[in-house]
This record gives sequence, structure tokens and C-alpha cells, in this order.
Amino acid sequence: MKNAKKITGILIVMFLCIGGLIFGQDRVISANQLPKTSKTFLTTHFKGVPVSSAIEDRAIYGVDEYKVYLRNGMKIEFDSQGNWKEVDGKHEKLPYSFIPASIRNYSTRNFPNTYIIKIEKKRWSYKAELSNGLELEFDRNGNFKKIDD
Repeated sequence: MKNAKKITGILIVMFLCIGGLIFGQDRVISANQLPKTSKTFLTTHFKGVPVSSAIEDRAIYGVDEYKVYLRNGMKIEFDSQGNWKEVDGKHEKLPYSFIPASIRNYSTRNFPNTYIIKIEKKRWSYKAELSNGLELEFDRNGNFKKIDD
């Protein structure tokens, strides 16, 4: 009886994994199919920069995230609700309009000859990469924590 339960459990896990591989696929979508929050972010902070491609990353339970590639080479990742998670300028200066003021101020005050080329918003923190290669970590309120090397 115990072996039958183990085998049943193993089979269920295998089917879930296989289903994840089959149904958890990336899908190319048009920029118009992005969530409204994402579209607003793009038109507000990247006005005039066309979307090269948009990808919907699907999981078994629905959309996991969206990846947007802009014509200027930048990449933006949004969560399933359309909120930005990461903006990668691919070594180009990011627009500062969406970056929290405390992070902008800290980086320009302490590293005046650099600019932010990538920023990642995590659950409890932010990580900003500067043009000189330094990575700065901030708490969720934008207070500086440390330099990550």
C-alpha cells in the first residue's frame, strides 16, 4: 500500500513537470497585448522608442512575466500584472524618471561621472548597476545598503 502511494505520488509529480514543459512556453505577442500598466510605463518613460518585440512567459497557472525588447536595444521585464521588475539599458543610460529619487540622488551625488545602466526591483530591495561596473544595493525604501562586487 505504501509503495502504491509512493508510485502514485511520483507519477503525479512527473505529469506536473511534463505539463509545465508543455504549457509553460514563451509566446511572442504584440505590444498592444501587454498589460495596461506596462503600456503606460513604456509610453511615459520610453516615449518615442518603438518596441522591437514582446514575449509573454507563460507558466501552468498563467502568465509569469513579460519581456519587452526596445528598438534601441534596451530590455524591460514586467511581472504578470505589468509592473516593471528589471530595466537593462545594455550599457546605455536609463531614463531616470521611473527610478526612485533616493536612488537617483545617491548615485549622482556619490558617483558623479557615472550613470545607471541597469536596475532591478526585488521584493525587499533594489539593485542598480552603474556605468563604471559597480552594483549598488538599496532597501525597498531606496536607502543605500552596500556596494556589491
